[in-house]
Amino acid sequence: MAKPKLSFEEALTNLEALASQIEQGQIGLEESITKYEEGMGLIKQCRKMLTDAEHKIQKLHERADGTLETRPMKNPAPKDAAP
Repeated sequence: MAKPKLSFEEALTNLEALASQIEQGQIGLEESITKYEEGMGLIKQCRKMLTDAEHKIQKLHERADGTLETRPMKNPAPKDAAP
């Protein structure tokens, strides 16, 4: 069964807890490696959520004179949509 997707805040809280456990030596080596891998997955998830949020907020557009302006970005295609 797949894990439910966490919110950004939940993922960040879990990541902080994992880092604390590893740093404080509360767990053994094998479990530390497993927790590290889990943490890397959480980092990837958080980065994707931040990038997606940033893209929703603004999109840089280059004007003809070379300066940049921001424009609202159109809604991205749903992830389930066919290419």
